[in-house]
Amino acid sequence: MGLNRAEALFRAGTYYYQPALPGSRLGFEAAGTVEEVGPEVAGFAPGDAVSILSDQEMSRHGVYADRVNVPAGCLLPSRVDPVTGAALWTTYLTAYGALVEAGRINPGDSVVITAASSGVGLAAIQIANHLGAVPIAVTRTAAKSARLLQAGAAHVIAADEDDLAGRVAAVTGGQGARVVFDAVAGPGLSELAETVAADGLLIVYGWLDPRPAPLPMNWPITVHGYHVGLVTADPGRMKRARALIEAGLRAGTLKPVIDRTFDLADIVEAHRHLESNTQIGKIVVTVRH
Repeated sequence: MGLNRAEALFRAGTYYYQPALPGSRLGFEAAGTVEEVGPEVAGFAPGDAVSILSDQEMSRHGVYADRVNVPAGCLLPSRVDPVTGAALWTTYLTAYGALVEAGRINPGDSVVITAASSGVGLAAIQIANHLGAVPIAVTRTAAKSARLLQAGAAHVIAADEDDLAGRVAAVTGGQGARVVFDAVAGPGLSELAETVAADGLLIVYGWLDPRPAPLPMNWPITVHGYHVGLVTADPGRMKRARALIEAGLRAGTLKPVIDRTFDLADIVEAHRHLESNTQIGKIVVTVRH
């Protein structure tokens, strides 16, 4: 299973929907091998390697288990190892949909990426590079700067230590960022909005800071509230996303960064690590059979 911050929020009751108690499940994505298929299932057979992309309703179809029963529509054929397959789709589909389908980034565009050391943040850095854009990674402190540069960031800004708007202006020649991809929201959203170019787009996809996010006042600005369902619920977008991601995998330009793996028996410790904010990349939980 690939862990996502949404699962910690869901477990804590602070996600945008609540668990259906007392029998709620947990978890978005996983990878494994098909053991059985229903009588009306086409396209999959026992023995097939698959990735599970949840329908985003964790209460019904959560994947924290050694065996799961999921709708066939949540399966994708897998051509990668199980750890990569479990770490791939939620992060890369999220980043793809925001940067490509919503942001329409082009070669040379500057892209500001907050929470840059997360799985989605690193996927966004890779996709921006894959398309010839310029990824500007934002992290809270300078502790992760070297790792983010190694991961492909063109520039790294420590939000708690630097003048965010001033640094973005400096590295973009005063133009600002064509796309700002934000996972944090909260009171800092107004300052982040100051980094957006005149014709740019501020895409907000998370709320790691649960405090109110004041509406930016530097008009004109376009703010887009984004969810990965923009891609997963649309067959055309999903087809385009898979084509780009699979091309990146073949070329080696897209590859999930795995921070740590845990055994399913250690799921509590895995969540503690997820919530520590010390990781760089994806946390994956494995199952022994």
